[in-house]
Amino acid sequence: MAYLDGLVAAVPTANKEKYLEHAKICAAIFKEYGALKTVECWGDDVPDGEVTSFPMAVKKQDDETVVFSWIVWPDKATRDAGMVKMMEDPRMQEDVNPMPFDGKRLIFGGFDIIAEN
Repeated sequence: MAYLDGLVAAVPTANKEKYLEHAKICAAIFKEYGALKTVECWGDDVPDGEVTSFPMAVKKQDDETVVFSWIVWPDKATRDAGMVKMMEDPRMQEDVNPMPFDGKRLIFGGFDIIAEN
């Protein structure tokens, strides 16, 4: 069964185009290493919470927007091998393709897909 990586980040709203360009480069590399699909979502209706929320989780500032992204892989083995290659790929190095947001506030995790409806 497919495997999914999910990501949530706070991106400076002024960096939307830079983020899209960064994501486009990353998507091509992810697909080169076996990903089936990548999806990038720009926050539109992402309310603050009282106990927890997307904005709270990424410590969103007033001049930032929450992004929600995912990468679909055919299986975990392909994902694991692909991620190793991604981290070693010179196109992913910070001096070549810098993240247009604070990577320390990026939430990232891998998930087994248990149902698709």
